[in-house]
Amino acid sequence: MISSRHQLAARPAVPVDLGYLLYQPATPPERGAGYPLLLFLHGMGDRGDDLDRVKQGGPPARIEQGAELPFLVAAPQCPLGAVWQTDKLIALVDELVARHPVDPTRIFVTGLSMGGAGTWALANAYPQRFAAIAPVCGPFTMVDPVNFKSIPVWCFHGAMDTIVPLEHSLGMVRSLRNHGADVRLTIYPDTEHDAWTQAYAGTELYDWLLTRGSQPKGARGP
Repeated sequence: MISSRHQLAARPAVPVDLGYLLYQPATPPERGAGYPLLLFLHGMGDRGDDLDRVKQGGPPARIEQGAELPFLVAAPQCPLGAVWQTDKLIALVDELVARHPVDPTRIFVTGLSMGGAGTWALANAYPQRFAAIAPVCGPFTMVDPVNFKSIPVWCFHGAMDTIVPLEHSLGMVRSLRNHGADVRLTIYPDTEHDAWTQAYAGTELYDWLLTRGSQPKGARGP
């Protein structure tokens, strides 16, 4: 992982100063194409200004363990005492697209716990920017279900979760499905809050994201 800290000013009205980890695949993208971009949002316990904390879960942990992922992976760190802010996150996405060879039709976001809520909120605020999302054990989040009619969603949750009970994801799934969204839900029957270890293991989720990101969705603007 490459540690990076920039003053991100893609949107001058929104001052952004996020530290983040950045992983670039060893294999360059095909000529004329760009990398798919995977934005990972950590949970509440990893907030602060120590980027090593961000490596403890999700795709950054897999990369630290030697996994090679077919994405440009960006993992920002939320400041201590704060929650994920959609305007700052989309400014980071804009910065990454401007600085790196990114395919704008294959931008994905995933996150765990507080990062799951951030995933829901970011896709709700900027639905045309994301090809698919994967919230893991995320709290119920107020969204407009219509915004998800063209965003495939894969949720993960532990049935025994007492921190963010399963009903939170069930409520999101029911609401979105009632409005015609493409939503799938994986429930781990013997798992408590840590649904992320299983969700991010193997290649199934990453393969699913890539297949959902193969078609442009029109103009991807805010």
